[in-house]
Amino acid sequence: MRAGGGSPNRPPRRGPRGRPVRWGTVSSLRESFERASLPALTRISALPRVVPFLVVLGFVVAGILVPGWGWVLIALVALLLLWILALAWPRLTVAERLMRAAVVLMLGAVALTQAVPR
Repeated sequence: MRAGGGSPNRPPRRGPRGRPVRWGTVSSLRESFERASLPALTRISALPRVVPFLVVLGFVVAGILVPGWGWVLIALVALLLLWILALAWPRLTVAERLMRAAVVLMLGAVALTQAVPR
């Protein structure tokens, strides 16, 4: 472990005055967000791994195939992935953050183009 916390592969985060910030430092808003998410995450993690994947895949496919209100299903998937991204944000590298944010933005764009067709 380094002086600022974290793994040896990751440089220590720097605070506003250049001092290392511990990786375990969490704001009270973040703590309350994680605490509120805990019951849902517990239920989801109790399911077999393939079930959440198939549910998300089913919602996206149904959202693409259903005319009219199918965009709502895609928007729900985008919100779900945004929630998971927000929970995982502090533990992700910059590349992982960008990739996951790109997926959420693409789903949002698909939902928007289906909700407001030309």
